[in-house]
Amino acid sequence: MANANPRSVDPLVVGKVIGDVLDMFVPVVEFTVDYGSKKIANGVEITPSLAAQKPSVHINGSPASPNLYTLIMVDPDAPSPSEPTFREWLHWIVTDIPEGSEASKGREVVEYIGPSPPTGIHRYVLALFRQREAMQVPQKPPEGRGNFRTRQFAADNGLGLPVVALYFNSQKQSATNKKR
Repeated sequence: MANANPRSVDPLVVGKVIGDVLDMFVPVVEFTVDYGSKKIANGVEITPSLAAQKPSVHINGSPASPNLYTLIMVDPDAPSPSEPTFREWLHWIVTDIPEGSEASKGREVVEYIGPSPPTGIHRYVLALFRQREAMQVPQKPPEGRGNFRTRQFAADNGLGLPVVALYFNSQKQSATNKKR
């Protein structure tokens, strides 16, 4: 990882997250995403079994801040990276997350489902958006998980560009390496 600056979008450009899922943006918030004891960094490999349960997501900042955030997690490589006909597959939406706290303090709008890539290496993108106001429920909730559009959801719900994002990779586990 040549660039450890969490406020750089370079890894998102290299990983084609900017383009496939998100438009170019300037990171202005920091957040941490952990699956158990494993901290997520751009491009890190996570096994589906490790990501079966929702991650701990902490938004850095002041708990006294009035800012609320929406977290969206998608797989732009479904069902396969070479033919992503379901791009983007929606894995999770949480709204009304207070700054300086965990995603668990927000409102889960779309229940978390962990990665289960059928073939190839899939990217899983977590994007955070600052809300203009409390949402309760999105104005335009997603109709399903397949062919979700992060950009469109953000536009429909007045979210604008993301304030931070990161992604990890995951691939189908063979029966021999599941025990690890």
